[in-house]
Amino acid sequence: MQMTTAHEVPRTRATRTASAEKKLRALSLFSGAGGMDNGVTAAGFEILASVEVDPHCCETLRANIAREDRRTHVLEADVRTLDPAVLMSDVGLVAGELDLLFAGPPCQAFSQIGKQEALRDERGLLLFEVVRFATRFEPRAILIEQVKGLLTAKGRAGRRGEVLQALLSELERLGYVPKWNVLNAADYGVAQLRKRLFIVATRPPNGFQFPTPTHGAEGMSSLLFPVEPYVTVGDAVRGLKRPVPKNGRSQEDSHVDVTPEGDRFRIHGVPEGCYLSAQVHLPEEQRRNLQKKDTTKFLRASRSRPSNTLRCGEIFFHPTEDRYLTPRECMRIHGYPDSYVLKGPVRGRSGRVRYLDQHRQVANSVPPPLAGLLAANVAKVLDGCRGYSSSSAFV
Repeated sequence: MQMTTAHEVPRTRATRTASAEKKLRALSLFSGAGGMDNGVTAAGFEILASVEVDPHCCETLRANIAREDRRTHVLEADVRTLDPAVLMSDVGLVAGELDLLFAGPPCQAFSQIGKQEALRDERGLLLFEVVRFATRFEPRAILIEQVKGLLTAKGRAGRRGEVLQALLSELERLGYVPKWNVLNAADYGVAQLRKRLFIVATRPPNGFQFPTPTHGAEGMSSLLFPVEPYVTVGDAVRGLKRPVPKNGRSQEDSHVDVTPEGDRFRIHGVPEGCYLSAQVHLPEEQRRNLQKKDTTKFLRASRSRPSNTLRCGEIFFHPTEDRYLTPRECMRIHGYPDSYVLKGPVRGRSGRVRYLDQHRQVANSVPPPLAGLLAANVAKVLDGCRGYSSSSAFV
């Protein structure tokens, strides 16, 4: 197997061409910055429309659609306000013609670092918008990404796992056979330890298989199950020049340093791969009110291992420089190709914002290489295209 780094995202060898055969057609809900869209497109699907409410994400989606000369229509709208029947007519389909409906609904209601209010949080109900669209479109396959917290999320009866069971039951009611698994992006060549729940539902019999891991920790490889070493942060960011300081506008390559002087002071002296609260030898005015549990605040990445999960509320620091990782470095760590562009502002490390800045766009998205592998395996089930395999999309 050819070794690739996280920022090298070659297209599948089995990618369809218009002259060879008609592309499988897909619809994207809760598209965000387009991580899933990028992977699904790489696996050979034609995305007819992407639905996203955040204006900065929509700007990102449109920029990349134009750059790739695709015809995907971006709907800047709340999914709840859309009539699936109208959208189906707009994209020129009838029930049963859509090949793949895929979505990454907001995770805050189920996140283990949040309040975990599940269906008591209106954002938790957005998960079932996928069912509403599936009822009308009757797609051949459905792909959903969500945080691991959904596995134990309580429903209205207060039972652990009740929300997931309700979702699976709804899919079964529509005639699908759902399968689910928790996948770690690092196991598939992404420079990030990021575990997420993926649900794939197809009509019976469901022959879908989740992709076999291609990477692992040192010493995990064997003759029976050979894997490449994990892609590290050092692998991912290698070759990038020093970032430019923010000068009032976003650079096209998103390699922008927005670290305030106060945060440069606080991260100074924190060893590579460590976090500030553990550095009891540093002055109290540098550590301030951090607690022992603050293991992701003021965390310096390590060049020798994958990154911790990128999160919306924090920006990790560069392994050797006293600054934040730039959006472009985060994109490398997440598995986006260098040709992918982000739009919208580049803000600081923390704080609540209404619309997503570039760091948050990346952290909220699905790593494209993993999305591509899943979509390639879905395509294999849907039409048995020769050349697809569990690792053919990104090798």
